[in-house]
Amino acid sequence: MKNINIKHVIISCLVIYVLGIIAFVGSYFVPIIDDPDLQANLVLMAALIPAAYTGAYLYYRRGNTTHGLVLGSVLFLSAIVLDAIITVPVFIIPNGGNHLTFFGDPGFWLIGVEYILIVAAYWKFNVAKPVQA
Repeated sequence: MKNINIKHVIISCLVIYVLGIIAFVGSYFVPIIDDPDLQANLVLMAALIPAAYTGAYLYYRRGNTTHGLVLGSVLFLSAIVLDAIITVPVFIIPNGGNHLTFFGDPGFWLIGVEYILIVAAYWKFNVAKPVQA
């Protein structure tokens, strides 16, 4: 954890968070399937791929070498905090949900695993030094 650049983590996290919120909330305005919550999660899962890739790029472009799993975990933990203080009170509670239903949804945790793995994959293929045999 000593080689994490907090400033770059914050910038990357905010970029990913804003892109994710736009995709998540925006999906409710274009109903395609009967379950709008499932649709929002599916749209977020798709949008998270380029969003997390972009966030990882922004973090690593300045020469940071933090392991991808560590960075992905820190970014996801930061997103959890942002969700707890912004997403749930602003978007979920007014629509009848609460923190427990939001964070208790298995889809949330599946998206979290995806988030961490995308950042780790970026690190593996773009940052990590290949092992010499």
